[in-house]
Amino acid sequence: MLEKYLNIVEESFVGYFNYLVSEIANPHLTNYFYWLLALSILVLLFEIILPWRKGQKVLRKGFWLDVFYIFFNFFLFSLIGYNALSNIGVNLFNDVLAWFGISNIVAIELQSMPVWSQLLIMFVVADFIQWFVHVQLHKQPWLWKFHKVHHSVQEMGFAAHFRFHFMETIIYKSVQYIPLAMIGFGIEQFFVVHMFSVFIGHLNHANLPWNYGWLGYIFNNPKMHIWHHSKALPESHSYGMNFGISLSIWDYIFKTAYIPKEGKNINLGFEKVEDYPQDFFGQLMQPFKEK
Repeated sequence: MLEKYLNIVEESFVGYFNYLVSEIANPHLTNYFYWLLALSILVLLFEIILPWRKGQKVLRKGFWLDVFYIFFNFFLFSLIGYNALSNIGVNLFNDVLAWFGISNIVAIELQSMPVWSQLLIMFVVADFIQWFVHVQLHKQPWLWKFHKVHHSVQEMGFAAHFRFHFMETIIYKSVQYIPLAMIGFGIEQFFVVHMFSVFIGHLNHANLPWNYGWLGYIFNNPKMHIWHHSKALPESHSYGMNFGISLSIWDYIFKTAYIPKEGKNINLGFEKVEDYPQDFFGQLMQPFKEK
């Protein structure tokens, strides 16, 4: 058994390294690396052409730190060890099920449904789980210590989307795994759903004057999400508001939506954010130092 898991670790490191090299060297239609790069450049161009806060520099405070976070959280973290850790977790989970004579936990088979409906269900279910986890990141003090890294942004721009501590990846993916595994998607088009979510997330954090009109009640948007990063919290939302990742509808349903006025120039962050580390390694270690 030990040898099996050691092989998984070795194969995970080698496999992901080869995958990353191949992604960079071989552009193709579903190339994750270049889609991420293209979407980031596209939203940056939107910010340059249609800035909401016209006095904010394009290369705002923290811009290069956030760019590094994009590539760390998307690629380097998996290369360092997360890919191996997640593969061990999946295999261990399946081995435990096998001890009880369970070969899989698929409760709902969706393969017979049209692809578009599978994608829609996957998108909505995954987004609701992320919304719920996001609320807990604010409500639970031990989780908030990690989430504070994301809220250390003091000038908003698209790249702030991926300024977050690596522990958030572990928390989100762990909570998502079982519910999504119970729904038998089995479709490769998940790439489409994920890149669409990345695009919406980039726009949410971008310096853009958009709220999408009536679609703003369905999709998260820059004018709504800016309030999520507000430094001052109202008494009615003492642990935060506007927790939607891609969809804003959950906030309207569960009454966590809050847009009292235009938030164009509100102060961002949290109490004493000015004293929070402003470098990657400082932010990486800060949650483990806080009591």
